[in-house]
Amino acid sequence: MALAIIVMAAGKGTRMQSDLPKVLHQANQRPLIEYVLDTSLALDPQKIVLIIGHQAELVKAATAGYKVSTALQEPQLGTGHAIMQAEAELRDFHGEVLILSGDAPLVNPRTLKKLIAFHHTKNAVATVLTADMEDPTGYGRVIREPDSDSVLKIVEQKDATETERAVREINSGIYVFNAAVLFDALQEITTNNAQNEYYLTDVFSICFQSGRHVCAFKTDNPNEIIGINTLEQLKEAERLMLEDVH
Repeated sequence: MALAIIVMAAGKGTRMQSDLPKVLHQANQRPLIEYVLDTSLALDPQKIVLIIGHQAELVKAATAGYKVSTALQEPQLGTGHAIMQAEAELRDFHGEVLILSGDAPLVNPRTLKKLIAFHHTKNAVATVLTADMEDPTGYGRVIREPDSDSVLKIVEQKDATETERAVREINSGIYVFNAAVLFDALQEITTNNAQNEYYLTDVFSICFQSGRHVCAFKTDNPNEIIGINTLEQLKEAERLMLEDVH
């Protein structure tokens, strides 16, 4: 099955206390985005689309050595809106779309290969990579059908009930979708939520409402799905990378 990868790299990274795009902050002397693009290339995709926004030209220049297409997200109206920008680049693509975050450099190609294989085995239209977190605060929660691989919904913490917040299985922000299903569903999502943004996770609700099979695949290494939003998290990622090398 053909694979395309969309890497979200449009964010400002306000909490990094710098005007530098978040994905260009360095971990062990390399920009975060390079780790994610190297991982993407290890999966041998047909196409990689990089979603750029904040200081787009800087991100473009920094990734010029990689064979990627770029799509501009301006203004930035949420994760769903980011993926909408890739549609023109993938108009003639038929297959699976893997969505990665440019600020999550620790994800392992082996895990992603397992995720994609699981997605195929289950005949799912969408599969989310999850992990159990000791402290899931701040993350979206994945609500499954009891004792199954099937997902009922993915809910942002701000929109979650008390019971949903008690769930420790979190959404990594890494997904595999059937391309046609993804772009059809994106046309139906709205900004009716706490952030007034287009949430990519609402695509799962649309799939679920139409009776389509949505799955979750859990990694046993929560560290690899850590996204970087602060300088403390950047330091922690550097430490984990060095541990991984030794």
